[in-house]
Amino acid sequence: MINLLDFDREGLKRWCVEQGEKPFRATQLFRWIHQRGVADVAQMTDLAKSWRNKLQGLAAVLPLGIVSEEVSHDGTIKWLLDVGAGDAVETVFIPEDDRGTLCVSSQAGCAVACRFCSTGHQGFSRNLSTGEILAQLWHAEHYLRRRLGLAEGERAITNVVMMGMGEPLQNYSALVPALKAMLDDHGYGLSRRRVTVSTAGVVPMIERLLVDCPVALAVSLHAPDDILREHLVPLNRKYPLAELLAACKAYSAAAPRDFITFEYCMLDGVNDNPEQARALLDLVRDSQVPCKFNLIPFNPFPASGLKRSPRERVVAFADVLQNGGIVTTIRKTRGDDIEAACGQLAGEVQDRTRVQVRLADRRLMPAKVHTQTP
Repeated sequence: MINLLDFDREGLKRWCVEQGEKPFRATQLFRWIHQRGVADVAQMTDLAKSWRNKLQGLAAVLPLGIVSEEVSHDGTIKWLLDVGAGDAVETVFIPEDDRGTLCVSSQAGCAVACRFCSTGHQGFSRNLSTGEILAQLWHAEHYLRRRLGLAEGERAITNVVMMGMGEPLQNYSALVPALKAMLDDHGYGLSRRRVTVSTAGVVPMIERLLVDCPVALAVSLHAPDDILREHLVPLNRKYPLAELLAACKAYSAAAPRDFITFEYCMLDGVNDNPEQARALLDLVRDSQVPCKFNLIPFNPFPASGLKRSPRERVVAFADVLQNGGIVTTIRKTRGDDIEAACGQLAGEVQDRTRVQVRLADRRLMPAKVHTQTP
C-alpha cells in the first residue's frame, strides 16, 4: 500500500500520471490530505468516484500510532509516535503568544552521538521516511486545530524546526520532499524563514540544501575550537570548523534569512568561560559568517556526566558576544518537566550502533583541559 504522505506535490503528480490520471488530481489530493487533514479517500468529494475507488485499493494516508501524549505545565505537548519494529520517535509542540512551533524528528535515534544530547546516547536505528516525517506535522496540525477550536484556514503550527531526534542532513533524501510539502501553498504554506533545519555540520548536505530547498539553517556549534568540538560533537572530526564555517558563509549568501543561527549548549566548566566566549567571537569574525547565537542551557539527563552552567555564567558569556556586536539570545527552557526540552528527546530506539560501548571509550577530558583556548 502506497503511503500518500510519502510525496511532495511534484512527486504526487508523477505518481498520479503513472496511474493514468491528470496531474491536477495530485493537487486536489494534496489539499485534502494536508490542508484539510482528511485521511479517508471516500470523503474527498471533489475527486471523481472512479478515482476514489481506485485509490482505495492503491494508497492510503498512513498516520503514526500515538503511544503517549504528555502536557507540560507551560503548555508544551510531547507525543511519542510508533514507527514500528520497536522504535518510537518524539515530537514536541511549543506554544507561544505569537506562534506555534513544532519540533520534528528525522531519525529513530541519532548516529552523531553528541555528548550533551539524550538522543545520541540512545544510539541509532534507522532513518524515517518522508511520510513518517510529515506524519508528525500532519497529526499535530490537525489535532491541534480541533483541540484549540481554530477556524477553517487558521493554522496551529506556524513554525517547524527539524530539531527533534536525529541529524536531518544524514536523512537528506527523505528530508527534502518533506520540507517541500511544508512550504507548499497547497499543503501547509509555511514560510522558508519559518522552517529551520538544525544540523551538527554535515558540510556536503548544507551545500546541497542551498540548491535544493533553502530554508533557515541552525548549526550546532558548542565550542570555539576543533579540539573541544571533537569531544562534544564527534562529527567535527570529519567536517572541522574551517570547512563548516565556509559552508555556512556560502549558505547565508542565498538563504531566506540573512544570518545563520549558531546553537551553543552551555556546559558547566566545559565551554562556558569568558575566554572561550572571546575565542568564539574571534572565530565567527574571522569566518565572516553573518550569524546570531542561541545559548542553550543544558538540560540534564542520566548518564551524560555533564552539568548546566550557572545562570550568571550564561549571562556573562552572552554579554561578551553581544558587546562584540553579535546578536545573542538565551533560549528559554520549555517542557523540561516532561523531558521535552532541547537535548532531552530519546524516544524508544533499537540501537544498531553499540553507542554505549563507544561512549564508554570516549569520556570527556577534565574541564581544565577544555578551558584552554588558542
